[in-house]
Amino acid sequence: MTSKPSPLVNDPERSPEAPGHRYSPRLYNEDIAPRGDEGHWRTLNLFAWWMSAWHSLGNYTAAVGLLVLGLMGWQLAVGLCLGVYFIYVASNIMGVAGQKIGVPFPVFARASFGVFGANLPALLRAIVAVAWYGIQTYLASVVVMVLVLKIWPDAEALTEGGFLGLSPLGWYCFLGMWLVQLAVLYKGMETVRRLSDFAGPTIWIGMFALAIWTLQRADWQLNWNYHVGDAPLEFWPAVGAILAAAFLLTSNLSGPILNFADFTRLAPSRKTVINGNRLGLLVNGIAFCLVSVVIGLAALEVYGKAIEDPTDLLADIDNVTLLLLSIVLVAIATAGANVVLNFVSPAYDFCNIAPHRISFRTGGLITAVLAVVITPWNLYSSPAVVNLFLGGIGALMGPLAGIIAADFYLIRKKMIDADALYSDDPNGKYFYGRGTNMNSIIAFAISGGIAICIALVPEFSAIAPFAWPIGAALGVASCLLVNRLRPNLAARVDDLRTGA
Repeated sequence: MTSKPSPLVNDPERSPEAPGHRYSPRLYNEDIAPRGDEGHWRTLNLFAWWMSAWHSLGNYTAAVGLLVLGLMGWQLAVGLCLGVYFIYVASNIMGVAGQKIGVPFPVFARASFGVFGANLPALLRAIVAVAWYGIQTYLASVVVMVLVLKIWPDAEALTEGGFLGLSPLGWYCFLGMWLVQLAVLYKGMETVRRLSDFAGPTIWIGMFALAIWTLQRADWQLNWNYHVGDAPLEFWPAVGAILAAAFLLTSNLSGPILNFADFTRLAPSRKTVINGNRLGLLVNGIAFCLVSVVIGLAALEVYGKAIEDPTDLLADIDNVTLLLLSIVLVAIATAGANVVLNFVSPAYDFCNIAPHRISFRTGGLITAVLAVVITPWNLYSSPAVVNLFLGGIGALMGPLAGIIAADFYLIRKKMIDADALYSDDPNGKYFYGRGTNMNSIIAFAISGGIAICIALVPEFSAIAPFAWPIGAALGVASCLLVNRLRPNLAARVDDLRTGA
């Protein structure tokens, strides 16, 4: 193949209807076609994407909630910044690969799992994304409900009773946020880009305003030595807790790391991806983590405890104008983060199941409907369910990333024939046996099984925070080992012969 992906979308020689076309309708539609010669997501777009990705209620809660590890405030800040760096490295690995090949994640996964076997990693990612999409939509609706009750106190009557665990007012706010996000996705990826371009920078206004407001109430006092527990951790336990915080933050974004190709495939060059990640991930991510810790510690001075839910802070704002501005910004930020992190991915993943029947828009509609069916407010209110369901499936994101990265970088030497990813020819490079590469399935069974045990079995609770890096490392090792014991070189040899 050449170094650039095939300019498929506007090429009449390669349209699905062209005579002699070798693209299967079971594997292709225009929504998941390779990028054309020019990508239109630039450095600033990826910078804004990461800004949107970071600024959500869920990420703030995850960051401040790590104080339960017993870390001091400054130790938590160190751990979070280290986690941002780990995410940066992993995102470069997956993002650069996606940019080079120019296809969305489920199509990219076909090289390592087979043209039909790729539905396994795609659907696992979709399950996690749908659940978090529903949860984040619910959290955003709670913020909107706070505003409604402040402006219209009589709406308190609508908080009584309800259906499926949600009050009438809760349903109105939830469905309102649900419809807004669906409308964005329905207009396509260009609208998603515009939303992230707007939401990313906008939320910093709200974050800084909330930080300054909280600091003023705390008389600008911060206790960076605050910790949970009777005594601060000793040196080595503290080091372990800092690393645990870093990898828990990494695990929190393990899904978006895995499917980062959905966005970087639209970038024109490797340099664009690296620069976008450096600005939007490293610089912005570290700033977000530090501001989150500052807000948490300032809230500690005001309330006597670190407030993990920023909604509680917003509800305490007496000035209606400031409250309106803050809630609108937080709602925009959460919707922006939700769309880029948890809506686009399952839309592509469901589309990949049957491209001839399911478009990107239809995949988005399926995602939205499922996000209501699972009643995310009930899911979020049950820590046991979140831990067992999302924690268990989320632990599989590391092994999947490890296998796909090992296959691309170490086995195929960064050389993939993008055209063959859309072929169901039994003799095709990525068809393997019945469309599935059993080598990757076996590697995933090994690494994924161990990762789930680490994440969920109580006896392994001490190393549970490290489930993602252990799973990713095992994914790489098992992929290399299985391919060594069960050589499957035909596709690799063809790739190396065509060159990159």
